[in-house]
Amino acid sequence: MRSLNLLILVLLVSFLSGCSVETEAKRDCNIRVGIVFDIGGKNDRSFNAAAWEGVKRAERDLGICLYDIEPGNPTSIEPAMRAFAERNFDLVIGVGFAQGPLMKKVARDFPNVNFAIVDGVIFEDDGKTPKRNVASLVFREHEGSYLVGMIAAAKSKTGVVGFVGGMDIPLIHRFKTGYEEGARAINPNIRVIENYVGVTDAAWNNPGKGKELALSQIEKGADVIFTAAGNSGLGAFDAVEQYGRDENGEARKYVIGVDSNQNGVKPGFVLTSMVKRVDNAVYEVVREVLERRFQGGIHSFGLDKDGVAYAMDENNKGLIPDEVIRKVEEAKQGIISGRIKVTDAMAK
Repeated sequence: MRSLNLLILVLLVSFLSGCSVETEAKRDCNIRVGIVFDIGGKNDRSFNAAAWEGVKRAERDLGICLYDIEPGNPTSIEPAMRAFAERNFDLVIGVGFAQGPLMKKVARDFPNVNFAIVDGVIFEDDGKTPKRNVASLVFREHEGSYLVGMIAAAKSKTGVVGFVGGMDIPLIHRFKTGYEEGARAINPNIRVIENYVGVTDAAWNNPGKGKELALSQIEKGADVIFTAAGNSGLGAFDAVEQYGRDENGEARKYVIGVDSNQNGVKPGFVLTSMVKRVDNAVYEVVREVLERRFQGGIHSFGLDKDGVAYAMDENNKGLIPDEVIRKVEEAKQGIISGRIKVTDAMAK
C-alpha cells in the first residue's frame, strides 16, 4: 500500500510540473496529453529527447496541457500509463518499442482513450489488425542509415568503420544493415565492426559500456563510428574525443549521432547525425487528436516524409565535401523513387 501511495505522490508531482495549478484549475487546456518515457529519460539527448521536443512544441503551439513521467525502471511504465488513462487523458504517448506489450494491455482496458507509441506496432488480439485506438509511429531507419553509411565510408581513411548498437534486437539491426549497405555503396571493400551494449533495457543507459565498445573498435582500425544506442551512445562521443585532433585541427576519429541532431554534443568530432524526426511525428499525432482526426494504425515515416535524414549544420558543414553531399543527395532521391532498395532487417 505504501508503494502505491508513493506512486500516486510521484504522479501528482509530475502532473503539476507539466501544467501549472492555475491552468489546471481553469481547465482551459485544449486537450490533456501524457507522455511516458523509457528508462533513458527525456534528457538523453537522443531518442527520448526528440519525443520531448515534439510534445513541448505542441504545448507551445497548440495550447495543450502536458504531463510527463520518467519511470526510472521498467516496472513503473504500465502504472504510469494507467494513471493517465484513468484520468481520461485525450492522448497517452509511450516512447520506445519495449512499451508495446504494456500499452496493448492498457489500450485494451481503455478503448475510448487515444494512445500513441513511438517505434512500436500494436495489433489487436488477432495479431494482424492494427489496434484502432493506438497510433503506431514507426520510422524507416534503414533509409537514413544508408545515407550516413555513405558519409562514413567517404570520410574513412582506414577502410574500417564501426557500429555501436544498444539492445541486440531487430530494430537496431535495421540501423546497422542500412549503414553497412550505404558504406559499401561507396567502398565495396569496407569493413564494418558491430557491437551491442546488451540484451536488456539497461543497454540504453550505459555510456560507460558504449565508450568501451567504441574504444575497442577504434583499436581495430575504425575511424568513424555510428551509434544507435540511446544514452549509451554518448560513450562513443567521449571515445572519439579522447583521440583528439591532428596537426591541422581536424578530429582523428569521428562519431555519427542518432535520433536527435547530436552534431553539437562534441562539435568537430561528430561527422553527422542520423535524425529520426520523432519530434515531428509526435507533434503531428497531438495535432490530430486536437483536430479530432486521430486515426489508429501504422504511421510510417521515411525519407519521403522527412521522417529520417542526415543532419547538416554549422557544426559539421566543413567536415563533409560537397562532392560527397552530392552523391548522398542522389542516393536519397534514388531511395525515394525506389531505384535504390535498402534492406529492411525487420521485414518478414
